[in-house]
Amino acid sequence: MTTIRETTATKARRFRQLFPERSDFQHVRRHWHTDLLAGLTVAVVALPLALGFGIASGLGAFAGLITSIIAGVLAALLGGSNLQVTGPTGTMAVVLVPLAATHSHTGVMLVGVMAGLMLVALALTGAGRYARYVPVPVVEGFTAGVAIVIAVQQLPSTLGLPPQNEHMLTGAWESLQAFAAQPNWAPVGVAAGVVVAILLGSRLHSQIPTPLLAVIAASAAAWFADLDVAVIGSLPRTIPAPDAGFLSFASEAPQLVAAAVAICALCALESLLSATVADNMTVGRHHNPDRELLGQGVANLVTPFFGGMPSSGALARTAVNVRSGAAGRLASLTHALVLAVMMLALAPLVAHIPLAALAGVLIATSIRMIEVGSMLALARSTRADAAVMWLTLGATVVFNLVWAVAVGIALAGLLALGRISRSVSVEEEPIDHDDHHDEEAALLHEHIVAYRLEGPLFFAAAHRFLLQLLDVADVRVVVLRMSRVSTMDASGATVLADAIKRLEHRGIAVYLSGLEPVHAKPLEALGVLEPLWQQGRLFEHTKEAIAAARQRLKADGLLEQLEAEARGFGGEAEAERP
Repeated sequence: MTTIRETTATKARRFRQLFPERSDFQHVRRHWHTDLLAGLTVAVVALPLALGFGIASGLGAFAGLITSIIAGVLAALLGGSNLQVTGPTGTMAVVLVPLAATHSHTGVMLVGVMAGLMLVALALTGAGRYARYVPVPVVEGFTAGVAIVIAVQQLPSTLGLPPQNEHMLTGAWESLQAFAAQPNWAPVGVAAGVVVAILLGSRLHSQIPTPLLAVIAASAAAWFADLDVAVIGSLPRTIPAPDAGFLSFASEAPQLVAAAVAICALCALESLLSATVADNMTVGRHHNPDRELLGQGVANLVTPFFGGMPSSGALARTAVNVRSGAAGRLASLTHALVLAVMMLALAPLVAHIPLAALAGVLIATSIRMIEVGSMLALARSTRADAAVMWLTLGATVVFNLVWAVAVGIALAGLLALGRISRSVSVEEEPIDHDDHHDEEAALLHEHIVAYRLEGPLFFAAAHRFLLQLLDVADVRVVVLRMSRVSTMDASGATVLADAIKRLEHRGIAVYLSGLEPVHAKPLEALGVLEPLWQQGRLFEHTKEAIAAARQRLKADGLLEQLEAEARGFGGEAEAERP
């Protein structure tokens, strides 16, 4: 009863931790000025990214901007990290391109609501803690692959062309062919100038909002030089009222489940990884992963009603937030509110930003996403890690992001299982002969054998364990020492039960010692322990099992017979001596 009460209390405490607390804003009094400045800095950096990712997704610049505002506020208030900045990201834009092409803006908003509900469900079930088990090679390969996809997707805008094909690689090739037939170098020059300016500016002074300055300079140059480049166009100057009209297409929901699962998985993965990076950049900060999933879920659930797109924690903006001295949630809130002011006040100016300039911002962002040093270190570490990283990268570019993560994790899991399965061992242990006469000790050594099982006994190692154990021959008793078995699954228990039955069928009695209660459950379910218990073959210590085996041999009269034979052989040997 006590255990049940403790479990219920633990669940209630974890449930309460999913919601805002007074301590969330404990830094406001002391650090409000640094948080305001950090939020302003992040907003300046986020403006071109929000516009760019909105356009890259196929939903338009306004969708990216309104998402940064609505999702930014909700995630800042409800999320599990004090430093996380939420908004549209390149990862989401990559996934939404084919979805927007096939199901339009209405389908994307419906998918956003579905993904939001899934994220809330994950938060309530405590699934956030499992994100820490994503292997580093998968993360590095995934990030690099997303960067390549973002860069390739910007090729049509860079060349001054509309998207040619919803498939990324095919569309890029068709764009190159169209440009070769009728080249227009103005957008190429604008995009290249923005890329060079951002990359050089970030090296010279990381605190300067180079992306925004580069976009302003490119827009001014295009305006005064009257360049032949496409621009964003007019944007609403007010935050729209909530509209649930897209819910009338709920009958399409079954067709969108796979897309919703993909967006849910990507949002959870990207948000939790970004929050972890923010923790690592500070001292003594730890986010609540389940609460972060709840905050992201509510943000994705509400944003579609304002015309926004699915969002997640944004690593680049979160890093800028931390580097700018943010201490609490006020910085993230300020970022969203400043973007709202910019939308209301600067919409006429934003309309003249060239699409090629935003493409340059995204290309520069994709270049900065690739951590060359980390990738080279992984490539040199082990072949397995290198294979996982390159396979994940390739799957991200060729297939889609969800498949890429699934393939990467599956390969990493298989390689890990291989390493773990090789760590299980079945070694013969010498029997302690201190309590036996020399002749009897020799007989025990010949007719009782003890094996120590060590490591995880599970499906990946079970077959090899069975073959190794059944090699035993010419003995009457086998003692299996189980105290060092770290884990046992149903497959391992089945193989162990099969080995016991086969040994018993050969007339070899099996004794178990040191079996942990948690490992006894699967064996008990298979009906293995009951016969052993009735026959007195289950013991806590190996010495007790060997002593019982000795008594068995005595009871069967085997020891006396063997001792007599040994004495007879000894007498014959004495008689043959000269």
